[in-house]
Amino acid sequence: MPAVRDIAPEDLPPPLPEPRIEALRLEAIMGALADPLRLTIVRKLLLESEEYDHTCGWFGFDRPKSSLTHHFKALREAGLIRQRQYGLERRSRVRVDDLNRRFPGLLTLIKDWTPGSDSKATPVRPRPAAVRITDHASRRKSRAPK
Repeated sequence: MPAVRDIAPEDLPPPLPEPRIEALRLEAIMGALADPLRLTIVRKLLLESEEYDHTCGWFGFDRPKSSLTHHFKALREAGLIRQRQYGLERRSRVRVDDLNRRFPGLLTLIKDWTPGSDSKATPVRPRPAAVRITDHASRRKSRAPK
């Protein structure tokens, strides 16, 4: 498996706005990685990336483009990925050198993470609060004068 590094050819478009290495915050990174889909995106980039940048179609997720755009933006704004605009598409790459310098060991943890058997890289949604089911007919009977 080739090592993934932040080495780019000279003729690439400039990166989209992203936090400087000194501004990378662990809480922002952990917040972005708390979503299983985003964690899967970063892991896949780390383990399977061979070219410099990848489009969101490369990942093969069965998700609307708007949903994927939101997740990639969250990863970029947290400082996990670098994105470049190529015409109408954005391509992504993990900020390996920056993250290794700022948070040593973080990328190793992500690489070593194994999705659970029931995980399909979908965000975990909180369960709805328990709703008290009331039988209105029985309530009316108990309130009726005797």
